[in-house]
Amino acid sequence: MAHRGGQDDPRSRRAPIPLLAPTLRGYRVSWLGPDLVAGLTLVAIAVPEQMATARLANMPAVAGLYAFVAGSLMIALLGASRHLSVGADSTIAPVFAGGVAAVAAVGTPEYLHLVAFLALVVGIILIAVGLLRLGWIADFISTPVVTGILAGIAIEILVRQLPAVLGLPGGGTTTAGRVQSLMRQLGDTNVWALGLALTVLAIMVAGERISRRVPGALIGVVVSIMAVGALGLKAHGVHVLGPIHGGLPAFGAPRVSWSQASRLAGTALTVAFVCVVQTAATTRSLGDAAAASASLDRDLMGLGAGNLLAGMTGSFPVDSSPPRSAVVAESGGRSQVAGLAAAAATVGVVALATGLLQNLPQATLGAILVFIATRLLHMEDLRAILRFNPVEFGLAIITMAAVALVGIEQGVVVAFVLSLADRTRLAARPRDAVLGREVGTDHWVPEGAGRPTRPVPGVLVYLPLGPLWFGNAHYVVERIRRLVEEAPEPVRALVLDAAAVSDIDFTAAGALDALLRELTGRGIAVGVARASGPVPEGLRLSGLLERIGAGHIFPDVESAVVGLTARR
Repeated sequence: MAHRGGQDDPRSRRAPIPLLAPTLRGYRVSWLGPDLVAGLTLVAIAVPEQMATARLANMPAVAGLYAFVAGSLMIALLGASRHLSVGADSTIAPVFAGGVAAVAAVGTPEYLHLVAFLALVVGIILIAVGLLRLGWIADFISTPVVTGILAGIAIEILVRQLPAVLGLPGGGTTTAGRVQSLMRQLGDTNVWALGLALTVLAIMVAGERISRRVPGALIGVVVSIMAVGALGLKAHGVHVLGPIHGGLPAFGAPRVSWSQASRLAGTALTVAFVCVVQTAATTRSLGDAAAASASLDRDLMGLGAGNLLAGMTGSFPVDSSPPRSAVVAESGGRSQVAGLAAAAATVGVVALATGLLQNLPQATLGAILVFIATRLLHMEDLRAILRFNPVEFGLAIITMAAVALVGIEQGVVVAFVLSLADRTRLAARPRDAVLGREVGTDHWVPEGAGRPTRPVPGVLVYLPLGPLWFGNAHYVVERIRRLVEEAPEPVRALVLDAAAVSDIDFTAAGALDALLRELTGRGIAVGVARASGPVPEGLRLSGLLERIGAGHIFPDVESAVVGLTARR
């Protein structure tokens, strides 16, 4: 279908979303070697991380491995990005763990069923978002607020994992309560557990400094397992995972009641929204922004399918991972064969090697999660936001506090509202400028902008920077009245420079009509300059054009000033 002007709407030319995305199409044999290397690098990083994230979700360690296999398989079959890695993710794990824990006790069969059910619901939501091409909703939350969300989640993870790192039982149900409980138990810190955790952290930090492809977490896991056996650390009170039931998962739908399902609706929407935001950010970080925007909806379908498969295998919600995706790209991966290779190797771990993991210390998993948390706390970004705009920095801090202290689910809602509220605040109080004629030219520029201007006696040129709508109509009108009253000389002509006005609604047109009546009644000539886009049509439909007069609509500010003053 064509729109005005005879140009095709770009959206009408978009190809339908195919059943299978092109991540594996046109595959070349020469890519197999780099893909296998990238896949082995990915699995070395992912296995300990996925088990640690399962701990964060209050799920069995092997469930994290199932989640990684499910996510890797479905993003390869249905996604669009060649490097996107999907699996258990520490960003969403505390969100759904807290939501489900409010409905069923942790460790019970009900808890396991509800977590799997939540993965199914999140998957359905993400597939719907992809099919309806709603990936743009990720743009409705600002970067400072996203930074605040991640910082709050980082604090939540740190507080939850410190007891494991210190070898303490912990306690408390809120962040503040956990900190208080931890402070009371500090005297009972297990130095062996702490030593293991610090060793693993040191290995991971050193590995990252060498290269992100160095599997520091895997090295730490191997070292800590060997230390438990060689030093007899279980006798020193170091807690380990214990027997892990490997093998292939049972496939089937989880059993939940309607009342339980209804209580998880908010959690499911929150998790899905975080998945959309994080997937959008990850795909954009992997390459061309325009290509990422075009493929986002398809990637969301792949992510949604990964959640469905994870739920049907008794695992938990999955999300895209910025660090793992970057590792695939940096390791030379050319396609999703890298992810499939990693998934196949993980299946081997589940089937054959789970017995080797029973002596894995809880402190090691806690250390891995602490390391991940520090990577969510983007201090440099917070400093950059503070330098740029203290108000936006304040929004980030408020969001961080809400997520860490009130709850992640509630904090994400607060963050979403704050993003929209801040943008609405700016739109309701738009910036503006009073223009002056630049010395020696007929150009009109903002006064005080560093270029010398000379006022024209009795002339006020006002430039609003933004659309005129019901939210700012009263403010703009009162601003013009104040400028007229405070002018050093009586104003004889007012020029409204509409160069930056993208739109005008009915309420704003009515407010300007009342102002026009008032000013013309005082003998002040009013003209409009540089109106474009839908603004001229809005002036016509509202009757403002007739009241102003076609002769008072000018192509530029200089013409308006000359025309209005010459007629006096």
